[in-house]
Amino acid sequence: MFIFYTLFYLVSLILLLPYEFFKRKPSIRSKWLKEKFGIIKLNNNKNYIWIHAVSVGEVNAVIPLIKLIQKNLPQYEIILSTITDTGQAVANKHFKDVLITYLPFDISFFIKRAMSSISLLLIMETELWPNLLKTVGNLSVPIVMINGRISERSFKGYKKIKPFIKKLLTYYTYLCVQNNVYADRLYELGAEKDKVVVMGNLKFDLSLCQKVPEWTQRLVYKTVIAGSTHKPEEELIINAFIGVLKRQPQTTLIIAPRHPERFKEVEEILKTRGISYLKRSEIDHSQGAILSNFILLDAIGELASTYGSCDIAIMGGSFIKHGGQNPLEPAFWGKAIVCGPHMENFYFINEFYIKGAALSCKMENLTDLLIQLLTDKDKRLEMGRKAREILESNMGAKDRVMDVIKGPKIGDRTKKLNKISK
Repeated sequence: MFIFYTLFYLVSLILLLPYEFFKRKPSIRSKWLKEKFGIIKLNNNKNYIWIHAVSVGEVNAVIPLIKLIQKNLPQYEIILSTITDTGQAVANKHFKDVLITYLPFDISFFIKRAMSSISLLLIMETELWPNLLKTVGNLSVPIVMINGRISERSFKGYKKIKPFIKKLLTYYTYLCVQNNVYADRLYELGAEKDKVVVMGNLKFDLSLCQKVPEWTQRLVYKTVIAGSTHKPEEELIINAFIGVLKRQPQTTLIIAPRHPERFKEVEEILKTRGISYLKRSEIDHSQGAILSNFILLDAIGELASTYGSCDIAIMGGSFIKHGGQNPLEPAFWGKAIVCGPHMENFYFINEFYIKGAALSCKMENLTDLLIQLLTDKDKRLEMGRKAREILESNMGAKDRVMDVIKGPKIGDRTKKLNKISK
């Protein structure tokens, strides 16, 4: 299976490499290419812990853990890798003392070139890169899955190649998962029971800027944010919001597409509809009160703090079969949360529904629900208070991961970590 996978990966890489290279901004192409081929300069006199987080959501979730590692294990330098450019941008915004890099292509030679001198590899969520796991595992470097989750869809797919997945799981020293459901799925896929740890969800341990962006303080109207939206949600939500404006004309909708490459596409929707709007990138400090009904949030890494300015947060990715986006960021600010019918990526959302911290609706009912919440301040505040309570009651996953990292099982695998464990 490893040979078949590697051959398939190589063919795909050869075909897609030109596209992947040229789709990036010229300013980052050289860095991307070098790091994807494993050319990463490390100091042989330093000890490194490598953490991999795919994109923006995973980077934001791992920030509190990185800070905890830096506090508890100051003798280690941190390397943080991502796959996406947006993940790089957010990571660079948060850290000046962490080496930010791209994860090398999943070819053993490139991985060994980059990771031969690291002491520990932490992989956010269930990133099963076969050659990465095999190569690092064969270097006797401990590998820990953190914040692991296996969706129902992925689980069904993994079961079809269970022997291969079982082999991949053997390379992990620990498999730290979010809940018992995911633990049971790992057991069924062949994971050893003494490797699986239920740690909770790192995404509850939010580390967000405590201040909202300056420009949001000049918003005059009640504000609804549609956060991390996907195609075709923007057009559907705009239609619903036009219905809201007929009853609540002094309301602002901030649209934040999930992927930056879609900023222009969403702007074209607004233009085609003849809708007057503002772009976040064009709002400057000299402007006064902001009275626009529509704002396009065309900025990377600002959504989480912008939630602090809203009255209602609509979760993108939940009105299509994507599985939803993270509701914990608006919960951090104590905001009323509205979701579509598809929030499968977040098992904990049921607790929000049961406790009245979030509401679910179909797209055809969104207009009426928004009007209801906009006219009922007490309801919005109560929902926000309950959301914040749920968030606070589930914090602490980063401390449990830290216990695993400093524990004897990992310490015994490397002399460096063993010294720390003692």
